[in-house]
Amino acid sequence: MAEYDEPVENEEKYLRAAPATSEIKKISDKKLRAKLLQQEKNSRDAARAAARAELLLQEDAGYLEAEGIEKTFKFRQDQLAPSLDVNTVSKIFTLDLPQYGPYSIDYTRNGRHLLIGGHKGHIAAFDWQTGHLHFETHVNEAVRDVTWLHNETLLAVAQKKYVYIYDKSGMEIHRLTRHTYVDRLEFLPYHYLLVSVGSNGYLKYQDTSTGEIVAERRTGLGPCNTMTQNRYNAVINLGHQNGTVTLWAPSMPAPLVKMQCHRGPVKAIAIDRGGHYMATSGADGQMKLWDIRTYGLLQEYYTTRIATSLDISDTGLLGVGCGAHVQVWKDAFKTKQNSPYMSHLEGGSIIEDLRFVPFEDVLGFGHSKGISSIVIPGAGEANFDSFEANPYQTKRQRQETEVHSLLDKLQPDMIMLDPTQIGGVNKQTKADILKKRAAEEEAAERSEEVDDGRSVKEKKKMRGRNSALKRYQRKQAKRNVIDHKRLDAEEKLAAEKARKQKEQDKDKPFTTLDIFN
Repeated sequence: MAEYDEPVENEEKYLRAAPATSEIKKISDKKLRAKLLQQEKNSRDAARAAARAELLLQEDAGYLEAEGIEKTFKFRQDQLAPSLDVNTVSKIFTLDLPQYGPYSIDYTRNGRHLLIGGHKGHIAAFDWQTGHLHFETHVNEAVRDVTWLHNETLLAVAQKKYVYIYDKSGMEIHRLTRHTYVDRLEFLPYHYLLVSVGSNGYLKYQDTSTGEIVAERRTGLGPCNTMTQNRYNAVINLGHQNGTVTLWAPSMPAPLVKMQCHRGPVKAIAIDRGGHYMATSGADGQMKLWDIRTYGLLQEYYTTRIATSLDISDTGLLGVGCGAHVQVWKDAFKTKQNSPYMSHLEGGSIIEDLRFVPFEDVLGFGHSKGISSIVIPGAGEANFDSFEANPYQTKRQRQETEVHSLLDKLQPDMIMLDPTQIGGVNKQTKADILKKRAAEEEAAERSEEVDDGRSVKEKKKMRGRNSALKRYQRKQAKRNVIDHKRLDAEEKLAAEKARKQKEQDKDKPFTTLDIFN
């Protein structure tokens, strides 16, 4: 108890006010004095607990460090295993499934559950840390992509023609017939939107809570098999065959931004958690790093083989899958790097899809012969928010989180490049608005004066049998159709002619003949 009462460093930073114990002791009322002293003690204890917890929040993650002339990318997983604890060593594994590959993978938001889908129809979901299998099935048709929905109870699979929704036991719940020939799937957790794009070139948003199609956009750039989401603003990024990357929101019929990134088809896109940086790879053999805030190029690298998969960890590590190699780059968005942070070779297999596990120093990837998991020190975020994604949540907590997320669901119209504009106030004054309006009116008047002053050459009208009017009249006479618009126009013309005639009669000079008339 004496150790607990000792002052802790940075304790004053968490105190709401300066201690007033001496003033409280002067109060004559015993009940009030005891109550205020207890409140003072609770406040001090809370400040000390927060100061002690700050010691656990290290600014620098535990990265792998080499000594002397050693290089970190030369360390293999079997060399790291003796220096790791038993729990971490168990996360290094490989599942050999050569008859159903290549495999696409996806982790839940809390990093506990893994979903795999083989191109030849094999689908499985399990808790990869405990080894508990949820289900395993074979759909007997091609599987192009898989993704979890809001939690581990539901998942979506892009099969040969349609997209199917399965539950945790592997039972088919829905068949989305409006999503045809889909190549890539993404799920927006805060909006409950399932996004798909495929060989028909249509980007589709479907609300999984109501079952309605929210938006269906034709990209106009042909088939698309590269898609990712920006977790900061929920904007979808598509990579196209002509080397462009387009940014989409369901409320807009056209892309928000269109970037020319490569000279060939875009093969992979990855965006960091903060929404500041983007990595792209193309068939031209280049990997480029971009700043999305300014849409400027930061770095570019030439890869030995085309990078087919990219991913960025919560701490900013960039994972690259090219050929049979998996490379992880550290501080790639800050400065030009000469060598990767870590490297792994999956002999005799081509990397299909790689993902960093949330809140874990683990990288999982699917390849032609199955799936593998390797340890990448410093890749995971250690300080997680349990209200956002809890790796240790119970069944009751999962149910409560699902209800709260449905109540807090965001509308699709709130997806935009700058989400901070939502709920903002226009700071322009009335004088500024009137001044801007006057300038626009003046500019419009100037344009009208310019149009009136220039000589416009009249178009030569056809007056023969083949004029547009004659052809229209012959067509109407042949069909024996009454054109109501034409009849209304003729009535209006006759009324206008009668009005003008009446005005002319009024303006005529008065004569004696008019008396007898």
